[in-house]
Formats: sequence, C-alpha cells, structure tokens
Amino acid sequence: MGFATHLGPWLLGTVKNTTGSTAGTIRNMGATTVSQSANVVFGTLTGTAFVLPAGAQITDIKIVTTTVFSAATTAKLSIGAVDFTTTGTITSVGGISLTANATTPALFLNVGTTDAIVAYTLAGTSLTTGAATIVITYVVRDTDGVANPTATQQ
Repeated sequence: MGFATHLGPWLLGTVKNTTGSTAGTIRNMGATTVSQSANVVFGTLTGTAFVLPAGAQITDIKIVTTTVFSAATTAKLSIGAVDFTTTGTITSVGGISLTANATTPALFLNVGTTDAIVAYTLAGTSLTTGAATIVITYVVRDTDGVANPTATQQ
C-alpha cells in the first residue's frame, strides 16, 4: 500500500446542499479528521515536531510516553510561536491528554491563516533515558477556518 496526497479539506456526507428543512434535505457534510505525530527522545529537548495547515481545528493533543524518562519531565508545546500548553509532569509510561491554556483556546478552534509550526520543549534534570510521541488530531479546513465551501464554490 502506498501513500496518497490530497490538498485541502475532504468533505464527506450525503447531502451537499440544503433543499428543505427535514433530515435528508439539510446539508450534512463535514470535513475529515487527520493526525500528525512526531517522536521525541531525551537527547533532543527542543525541536520542531511538524506543521499544521492554516485554518486547522485541533480536536485532540496527546503525548504518549513509551520509555520512562530518567527524571520527572515536563513538555511544552508551542503552535505558531505561541506557547500553547504544558503537561503535568511525566513520570511514567502512558498517555497524557493536553488542553489549551487559559490564554490560547482560540488556537484549538483555528491555528491561524498561515501554516503553524508545532515546536516542543522537554524539561528534565540530567535526562539519560526517555522517549515519547506527540500526536495532534485536527480537522483540515480552509485557511480562513471555513470547513464548507460557499454557494459559489459548490
């Protein structure tokens, strides 16, 4: 099996245009959800994980630790150069779900009108072991955050 590339949102559903007011006649198309991931290890404490496309709406962020870090470790994500969120302290193998901090909830709804670099910083004292994977799931949308085309684009 190979990879296929598609640029722009994929809309799925059975009713493209609203023609009435009952189920089956009201538009029910929605944009698809995708994810990206990046592995991080104790030797690389800062870096670029990946880039989210402009207009993306984040639905979930997880850090999954596969090898315990040798010391208590915290992880911070920055999206589009904005400090986005921090985890609690990572002390064991397993997953941690992240949420937006109090000043950045709008980034969950729309990462902005340009592609947004996702950068990470791991902080721990004298780390000698540890590995994790950053996973962000998001809805691909147009650069202005719109997930449905206008009437003239249909």
